[in-house]
Amino acid sequence: MMAAEQPQVQGELRSNELMSRHTSWRVGGPADRFFVPASIDDLSLFLSELESSKPVFWLGVGSNLLVRDGGIRGVVISAARILKDLEKTDQYTVRVGSGVPCTQLARQCVRWGLGPSEFFAGIPGTVGGALAMNAGAHGGETWERVESVRTIDRSGAIHQRGPGEYSVGYRSVTGPGNEWFIEAALSFEAAVTPSMESMKSMLQRRKETQPLGLPSCGSVFRNPPGDHAARLIEAAGLKGFSIGGAEVSEKHANFIINRDSASAADIEGLVEHVRQAVFDAHGVELVHEVRIVGEESR
Repeated sequence: MMAAEQPQVQGELRSNELMSRHTSWRVGGPADRFFVPASIDDLSLFLSELESSKPVFWLGVGSNLLVRDGGIRGVVISAARILKDLEKTDQYTVRVGSGVPCTQLARQCVRWGLGPSEFFAGIPGTVGGALAMNAGAHGGETWERVESVRTIDRSGAIHQRGPGEYSVGYRSVTGPGNEWFIEAALSFEAAVTPSMESMKSMLQRRKETQPLGLPSCGSVFRNPPGDHAARLIEAAGLKGFSIGGAEVSEKHANFIINRDSASAADIEGLVEHVRQAVFDAHGVELVHEVRIVGEESR
């Protein structure tokens, strides 16, 4: 009797992939290896065969991420393409893959008459990123809607978890280590009817108040208690201030834009300058909302 053939990884594996191709700031050095799985089963197989000593970095759409110029050691996994499911599972619950853009989730939930859901339209990036940081907008936060999540761990095993297994705060989520979100069940409220007009108004407000046509990561800093980071940055006279090709937006002071072929070092230097200037001017210690990863230039 012939032995059964072992399954083979089907996804695309690249070497020295520039992360500038995968971040909304358009900066970032090379990843040693960059894997795009063909399916969740393919992702599980890849993880199960990966050396345990090899670092793994999970990439969404790169909208809240600064990758340094030296790049990322180990393996970057880009699974957003395969995690696109979005369906209504009962009267007030939806199942959504972590690769679904938050704006798409908002639009579909409004069409289904599920609320409160409009606030998701104000969140850049995907559901996976929103789950990882408890992203929010216009008074709503992601984990207020979470009924359960599915995750995949370092060995490729999939887990079903409840909100009680996570510690959730303002733009902060901690839970089981070495696991990544692949799906969530979100529940909405019978007494809340969403408004398409309200969602369109939120999107229009984003367009009018944020530099959406320029490379940025969205909001760089968390809002401190009782205040807004943008107000503090503007009051410190930093609108338009630049280092290299990186500039504090004239339109929204909590945005740093890649104005002119900035390096990651330019952006990180400007982030630190803004943080220090706000502390000097107001005595407030701003905390990064953006995630900064990778190594300095090699």
